[in-house]
Amino acid sequence: MRLMVIGGGSWGQHVIRNAFELNILAGIVEGDNDRSASYDIAYPHVARFEDWRKALATDCDAVAIVTPTETHREIALGAIAAGKDVFVEKPIARNVSDAREMAEAAEAAGQIMMVGHLLLFQPAILRIAALLDAGEIGSLLALRHERLGLGRVRRTESVIWDLAVHDIAAMHYLIGTVPIDIQASGARLLGQLVDDEIQAHCTFVNSIRADLHCSWLWPETQRRTIVRGTRGMLVFDETRQTLTRYDRWIDTNLETRNDGQEYLNIENGQSLRAELVHFADRVADRRVPRSNAKDAVTVIEILERIEAAAKTAFHKDMN
Repeated sequence: MRLMVIGGGSWGQHVIRNAFELNILAGIVEGDNDRSASYDIAYPHVARFEDWRKALATDCDAVAIVTPTETHREIALGAIAAGKDVFVEKPIARNVSDAREMAEAAEAAGQIMMVGHLLLFQPAILRIAALLDAGEIGSLLALRHERLGLGRVRRTESVIWDLAVHDIAAMHYLIGTVPIDIQASGARLLGQLVDDEIQAHCTFVNSIRADLHCSWLWPETQRRTIVRGTRGMLVFDETRQTLTRYDRWIDTNLETRNDGQEYLNIENGQSLRAELVHFADRVADRRVPRSNAKDAVTVIEILERIEAAAKTAFHKDMN
């Protein structure tokens, strides 16, 4: 696969470096003169373009779109029309309508579309999925995702679009269905017009519960996934890269059982590298990617439902 990377900003530079090290980098599209000059030095033999439309006229097999979210639709549709497979960074789009149009266009054209939901390539999340499938902690009762820290505040979109996309993708991957009910509350502690903190509570069939908590204003960096089952629990600490299994539960007689805990071995894999390798494999074999466009549309649908629930709660509080 020959991959054209469109966008060489703060995250795009990592995509470019990994693509180059994997020997799949066909070219770089970057309109900023200073960044483009730095790529001239770092990758002197790699083609560079200022206009993504000109890049699509080359013989590259696929594109990686690492540009602001509001540009994803136009570039993705252009790439699909040019016969290119598409990797697009999260979120796939800013609304369900655009996301669905992109997914349907790729399917109609027979092009692969994959979305950069990085947690789905985190070895710990894959290990959790395997443990759940094997019934190692009994039946799933609840998930909790925490993504908290002193973050880069955005003025035009709420914290959930910035921080929770990966967690919602992981939640959907681990549970496999969409919530039947969503309750959410937000806070505007920084005095902006968007929420800088959101807590969401999702209920699924069989009474499975998933909670999300994200904030730009938190004294410590916390990125955790907590899984509770009928015969044990799991905690993935993303910042420490540890996965802990707790053989603790409450039995049907409401008696506490405690058989200890253990740290589970997980690969220290590079998630972005694994993600790009997965994309290259799917371009080659034409199978559906793990983080496919259809699931990405579902992620946006859940995001919009959470945001709508938080807005409803906010206006009730104001009244």
